[in-house]
Amino acid sequence: MNYRRILHGAKFWFWVALFVAYSAGAVGLVMIDTYDDRYRSLSKVQLTSVKADAEVRRAGASQVAAVYRAQSGMPFASLPTGSTFQVVWPDGSTETMVIVDPTSSLGVEPVKNSQVTAADTAKR
Repeated sequence: MNYRRILHGAKFWFWVALFVAYSAGAVGLVMIDTYDDRYRSLSKVQLTSVKADAEVRRAGASQVAAVYRAQSGMPFASLPTGSTFQVVWPDGSTETMVIVDPTSSLGVEPVKNSQVTAADTAKR
């Protein structure tokens, strides 16, 4: 009787651990550094930082996401609606963005309170 209880508990915790491990692996955050050659010359990215207007940052992040999708192995599966990614702007500031419409030129929204200035990044 005691053996069955232990076996049942072991099976339960095995599946819980497997689910947690899978979830942690599946929820990766894509980080895109705009200092990279393929992003550096984009028109909406060159002078963008977290201090720029939200519309400018949205346009730049949308351009970056489009280039990322185009150069990935699976362009239609990369950065789908609802996925998040972190952008490192040319000045070194960072912020997290969420995809709301992959087909729109302003289809990216900044996540509230995710902006970190270059000066704050240097302090870390």
